[in-house]
Amino acid sequence: MTSTPGTSNTPGTSGTPGSGPLAEAPRTLAGGSGLAALLTDPRHALVALDYDGTLSPIVNRPSDAVPAPGALRALARLAERVGSVTIITGRPVEALLSLTRFADEPGLRSLSVLGQYGLQRWDASTGTITSPEPLPGVAAVRAALPRLLQDAPAGTVVEDKGHALVVHVRRTADPDASLASLTPALTVLARDNGLDAAPGKRVLELRPPGHDKGRALRDHAAELGVRSVLFAGDDLGDLPAFDAVDELRAAGVPGLTVCSDGPEVPRALRERADLVVPGPEGVVALLRLLADRLA
Repeated sequence: MTSTPGTSNTPGTSGTPGSGPLAEAPRTLAGGSGLAALLTDPRHALVALDYDGTLSPIVNRPSDAVPAPGALRALARLAERVGSVTIITGRPVEALLSLTRFADEPGLRSLSVLGQYGLQRWDASTGTITSPEPLPGVAAVRAALPRLLQDAPAGTVVEDKGHALVVHVRRTADPDASLASLTPALTVLARDNGLDAAPGKRVLELRPPGHDKGRALRDHAAELGVRSVLFAGDDLGDLPAFDAVDELRAAGVPGLTVCSDGPEVPRALRERADLVVPGPEGVVALLRLLADRLA
């Protein structure tokens, strides 16, 4: 794992299970406190992670985003040692389960997946998915997109999540220019139909308002009554979860924020993180290290 410059202040974890600092310590005192709380009382800890770019490398086609090598085993080992491991993702639950085979991993019987920013939920313990009906505006946007995108740059792709529509420009000749040219009209379309237009890595997602990873994390942490929380992510959509960790800290629940770094990671996320690791492989290494410390 790596961290950013100026991370040499190692918060002590003396006396905690598996005591001793991580290979790279959190660069903030708040992050160090979050780590220490997790190691001291793991059974009341929540480890929450984004999926794309965090547990899976970023790829051109969403359907190719399989877990990074070792990710499932690392999750399973940690899940045996902490109170809760949860995936918080913008993907539909069904799509994520198909990609990851989480349901087939015996060590993940306590895993939860909060899909579409918390609109959907799957618990491995029951195997059930809960999901509301999509907002009417989603159908209106779905119907309007083909006409609006008829002159879009070649390679523009629409992903239908059921509760949201995502316009991908990664496969266009100039993704950044393509996104900039399409964003104004897509933003108006979303607003006129009661949806938000949320930017991400070479995508714009038209989704229900009021739902983000911050809300999902806050609600889940309150439901579980956790005493510490770790959240790892890699994109703009993960900043609300970082905000939620800050709010939990202010309420007396220690927390640690982790950035899964890479060429497309927003600077704002990297600068906000207590700990920066090198992409999904770094996240997997962190999960393994935490499991080792708690063994």
